[in-house]
Amino acid sequence: MAGHSQFKNIMYRKGAQDKKRAQQFARLSREIIVAAKEGGGDPDANSRLRGAIASARSANMPKDNIERAIKKAVGGGDEENYEEIRYEGYGPGGVAVIVEALTDNRNRTASEVRAAFSKFGGSLGETGSVAFMFERVGSITYPADKASTDAMFEAALEAGASDVESGSSEHEITCEPDDLANVRDALEAKFGDPERAELTWKPTSTTALDEDQAGSLFKLLEALDESDDVQRIAANFDVSDDIMSKLSA
Repeated sequence: MAGHSQFKNIMYRKGAQDKKRAQQFARLSREIIVAAKEGGGDPDANSRLRGAIASARSANMPKDNIERAIKKAVGGGDEENYEEIRYEGYGPGGVAVIVEALTDNRNRTASEVRAAFSKFGGSLGETGSVAFMFERVGSITYPADKASTDAMFEAALEAGASDVESGSSEHEITCEPDDLANVRDALEAKFGDPERAELTWKPTSTTALDEDQAGSLFKLLEALDESDDVQRIAANFDVSDDIMSKLSA
C-alpha cells in the first residue's frame, strides 16, 4: 500500500509531534470504546478490543488511558455513542480516497470531510463510488528492526498471512479480514505488539501523480487527518521517490 505508507511517512515528518500524539491517543481511545461496547470489556474474549489495546500499547498510550476507555464503554451512563461512517471520493489527479471515521456527530464529520475535499480540488462521492478500486484486508505492521525480512516472512506465512512487504522502515503483513485476529495473535507471540493491526483498504491499482498533483493531494490528506473523527485514510496514489524527497524537504 504505497499510498498509505507514503502519506503516513510525510505526515509524521511534518506534523507537530505533541499535537499528533494527543490526536493519536484520542483516536485509539475511540477505537477501544467502540470495540468494548461491541464485544465486551474482556480483551481475551474480544478480538477487536485486543487489537485496539495492542495498537494503543505500541503507540505508548498510558495504561490508565486504556483502562479509562474500557470503563467508559462498559460502565454505562451518558457517554458518547460513536458511529462508524465511511466516506468516498476523488482527490487531485483522479486519486480514489476512502475515509473511515468514528463520530458522535455525523453532521459535523460530514461537513469537515466535505470541506477538505472541496478546498483541495477533490470531490466527495456516494458510498461505493470508489470502494471497487480497493480490497478489504487485514493489515499488521511491525518496525523493520523487529525481525529480519526472512524471519518475518516465514512467521507471517506460517500464521496464515497472504502477503508480506518489507522495507527500510517497516514490515507490512496482509491477510484476509477474517484471519486478522489469528495472524495478529500468532505474530504477537513471536514479536510482541505490532505498531498497527487493523482492517483497512488496499488499492488494487495506483494512480501516478506529478509534483503539483501530489502536493495538492497531500494537503487534502493532511486536512482530513486533522479531523479528530477520522480514523483511517486510504488512497490509490503512487509518487516517485524524487517527488517524495521534494515534498518532504
